[in-house]
Amino acid sequence: MNQQTPLFRKYISVLFASTLLILSFAASAQSIFINDATVYTMSSHGVLQAADLLIRDGRIKAIGSDLSAPPDARVIEAGGRPVTPGFFAGITALGLQGIGAEAATADSRLITEAMRPEFDVTTAYNPHATAIPVTRIEGYTWTMLGANRAGSMIGGLGQGVSLDGAYDSFLGAKVLFIDVGSDASEQSGGSRAAQWMLLSQALAESHSDVRWSPDALLTEAGRRVLAEFVGNGIVVFDVDRASDILQVLEFTTKYKINPVITGGAEAWMVADQLAAAGVPVILNPLLNLPVSFDQLGSRLDNAAILHEAGVSISFETAGPADTRKLRQEAGNAVANGLPYEAALAGLTVNPAQIFDLGDDIGVLKENARADLVIWSGDPLEVTSAADQVIINGKAIPMVSRQTLLLDRYLPENPNLPRAYIKPQ
Repeated sequence: MNQQTPLFRKYISVLFASTLLILSFAASAQSIFINDATVYTMSSHGVLQAADLLIRDGRIKAIGSDLSAPPDARVIEAGGRPVTPGFFAGITALGLQGIGAEAATADSRLITEAMRPEFDVTTAYNPHATAIPVTRIEGYTWTMLGANRAGSMIGGLGQGVSLDGAYDSFLGAKVLFIDVGSDASEQSGGSRAAQWMLLSQALAESHSDVRWSPDALLTEAGRRVLAEFVGNGIVVFDVDRASDILQVLEFTTKYKINPVITGGAEAWMVADQLAAAGVPVILNPLLNLPVSFDQLGSRLDNAAILHEAGVSISFETAGPADTRKLRQEAGNAVANGLPYEAALAGLTVNPAQIFDLGDDIGVLKENARADLVIWSGDPLEVTSAADQVIINGKAIPMVSRQTLLLDRYLPENPNLPRAYIKPQ
């Protein structure tokens, strides 16, 4: 397209205006009063009917029935609609990947067979990536940035981040990602046993008493980073097979590592062991057919079995394009036996606790961070939508590139095809 055409200039001006609008909301303080809502607090207070919320300075200042709206507050009439904490978008590459097939836009993985635990994807995070507002207006207020290995078992470092469009919105501490099982066997010569041998060597190298050797696995920086996760921090293990999950439990107990399981296709087989160890699982609730030999035991009631055993669960999707469908996938977990509020917890309070973000994220209570969503209906139903997303106490403009394109190309004259609708 000729960049001098009026159409191109109009398109750029609309995008620029929407970006300024979002930035202006991020920069301004705002008091919001939500009247007459069905509030899922995800706390000991349970579900509050006909409740009001007062939000000021990024926090929930009051929550209860028959509250009075301050004169300076923006009033939102909920009319009984559901209000939940903002949803967790799973472990994603939001802000790290534009188009998966375009290498220049993919920053979430390091293509090397070397172990580089010091690889930190957060340095490449772009809060203005197109996929972020697309995800945000669907009711997702934060995500965990994942580091993907490409030839190595150790993927690197990621971190939680609020999807508020700011550059400095990281949440919690850094998280280390490790991939074990059949899809991580290249570095270990095709043997699972060799994976644990090499990981044990890497842990030994991270100890200050171990000298460098010619066949060392880690750089000096890598040794320092890995040492930080021994007895401290969170390590996410991407693993599916039940026997491999048990090996993760044994390995992390030996080296005093705090593990989180992601994937977990066969986690239901070892649910009691996971519960006894207090190890949470982040799973894809739609996985019921084996994509690999590690997933032969996949089943749709995986989440329900784990929850019944006492395992803390959360959810992830099959890929970046499915992130905004995560709430419907949680709804499918409910259809396969998971209690409804357990599914909501898997999208809100559970991931906040799993990644140690404190007790004021993923819940709605006084003095908690005001990240919440007003829904048109049941948030786990495919026919419902997020009517208003509030992040850190600020109402987010419910626009994305897709909504702008919809407004741009939706025909105003239904008697003519879209090709005949010209922009003004």
